[in-house]
Amino acid sequence: MKQFASVAAYLKAVPPAPRFFPGTALTVFKKELATYETSKGTIRFTVDKPLPVTLVRKLVKARIAQNEARR
Repeated sequence: MKQFASVAAYLKAVPPAPRFFPGTALTVFKKELATYETSKGTIRFTVDKPLPVTLVRKLVKARIAQNEARR
């Protein structure tokens, strides 16, 4: 198995579609989720501060890519 110097180096070597793998969606969107409380697999938001539609779309696409990579 090839060894990589960093996560960034690994991601550069992986084709775009399977780059989203379990546990990383919150990491990938860390900056966009910075104002929300998060924990493993959870994003906490309120009616007063809903998630932006564009971010929801990105999260859904990431999850779809995750599911496709498992097939």
